[in-house]
Amino acid sequence: MTREPDLAMLAGKLLFSLQQELFDTLAEQGHPDVRPRHGAVLAYLDPEGARATDLAQRSGQHKQIVGTIVDELEKLGYVRRAPDPADRRAKLVVPTEHGIDEITKARAILAAIENRHREEMGGEAYAAFKEAFHQLVRRQRGWRDAEGK
Repeated sequence: MTREPDLAMLAGKLLFSLQQELFDTLAEQGHPDVRPRHGAVLAYLDPEGARATDLAQRSGQHKQIVGTIVDELEKLGYVRRAPDPADRRAKLVVPTEHGIDEITKARAILAAIENRHREEMGGEAYAAFKEAFHQLVRRQRGWRDAEGK
C-alpha cells in the first residue's frame, strides 16, 4: 500500500531538493564549505551587518545555535564580528567580501530555481502556489494561538 505523502513529507522533500541544488551549485561557484545550517545566518544577513539576536529572530533559530554558526562562518572567512555603532556593548555580524560573494551567488541561484519553476508551472499557477504556501506558513506558525495555548 502506497501512502500519499503528507504536508511535512512534501515540505521536507522540497527543502532537501532545493538545498541540494543550491549547495552543489555554490560549491561549483567557489563556496564548497557552506552547508545548509549556515543559511540561518547568511540568508538573513544584511550587507551592513546584524546582531546575532536579530539573526536568531529572523531565522527562527535559538541564539546559541546562531552563535555557533557565526563562529563557524567566521573561521571559514564568511563573516566577522564588529562593534555595533549604535551600542558599544553589542557586536554586529558583518559579511566579509567572501561572504557577500556567497550571499549574492546564493540569491542568484535561488532566483534561477524559482524562475525555472515559474516557467514550468506557468506564471499564474506558480503565483497561486506561492500565495497558498505563504498562507500555510503563516497559519502553521500561529498553531499555538489557534489552539488557545
